[in-house]
Amino acid sequence: MSQTFDARPALPDPQTAPELFEGVLTRRVFAFIIDLIVMGMLILAFSLVGLIAGFLTFGLAWLALMFVVPATIVLYYGATLGSSRRATLGMQMMDIVLTPTRNQPLDGWMAIIHAGVFWLTTWISWPISLLFALFTPRRQMIHDLVVGTLMVRRSPMVQHWRSQAAQAY
Repeated sequence: MSQTFDARPALPDPQTAPELFEGVLTRRVFAFIIDLIVMGMLILAFSLVGLIAGFLTFGLAWLALMFVVPATIVLYYGATLGSSRRATLGMQMMDIVLTPTRNQPLDGWMAIIHAGVFWLTTWISWPISLLFALFTPRRQMIHDLVVGTLMVRRSPMVQHWRSQAAQAY
């Protein structure tokens, strides 16, 4: 199946809609810190439940404790980025949203893949990933380009897409 340029929605351009990209990189860093705090609290709560369950099952449930961190991360990103809001709790607080760029829906699987590639590129070299965003016009990081997503500010984005839809008709 070939996809032409006309079949894809027009991506916002930093030259014509700079308000969509103002402070996005800084907002992403703060959103990530907020998300780390939220995930840390969830991991602590799930670990406490696993610890108590371990006593009740004579230690059998303690074997599942090694899966608490990865399961929490996958569930958190799948439930938040894969929702209709397309943002984690930190992203919502920072007024940013994840938008697909390849004419495909942003569902739970795409959110999990996005988070997985993010953690992989951050684990390998987070400075390069951040520097990469400084030199792309839409402030996309490596994982955004690989997965085909774009991070923009939510409130101006809503106005931008409404004006794009109005121009199409």
